[in-house]
Amino acid sequence: MRTLPPLALATALAGTLLLTACDDDGAGADDVKNADRPTASACALGDMGVKVGAGAAPAAGDTGTVTVTLTNKGAQCTLKGFPAVDLVAEDSTTSVPPDQGVKARPLTLGKGGTTSFTITYVRGEAGSAKSLPVRRASFTLPGATEDAHTLTWSYGEVARRDGASGAAEASVSGFESSGD
Repeated sequence: MRTLPPLALATALAGTLLLTACDDDGAGADDVKNADRPTASACALGDMGVKVGAGAAPAAGDTGTVTVTLTNKGAQCTLKGFPAVDLVAEDSTTSVPPDQGVKARPLTLGKGGTTSFTITYVRGEAGSAKSLPVRRASFTLPGATEDAHTLTWSYGEVARRDGASGAAEASVSGFESSGD
């Protein structure tokens, strides 16, 4: 059996110690070097400024968009997933699914950071059984435990998929980065 010279043994030991001291992003209870690092928690609606802009569909069968812009007024936070959006009519509520084929990417917002998401819908024919007479839309942020933010829907009725009993012909995008 071959033995290592003392210098080689010391170098190997130092290398092993360096590897075991790698940053675990604050997972250790006594990790002093990460004590001052802010932890990104889920964004809360109460810390957000909300603005809504629309490109309303002018006629039945046309596609319209409603863009919700959020400005973080609180501490740094992270959005992981899609906003949960519901369209509310007088007698029913329908959940809006995410855009097909889109993967949600985590987005970290510092104080003053902005992001937006877009609800895309097909306008329905007024008074038709194949349309949902939406009066309000509400949304929550992923991971949030607060009540939903509600906005008045003044963009016309929304067409239903598959006729009178189908869900709304609508989808919601993921969060988009805004600004620098």
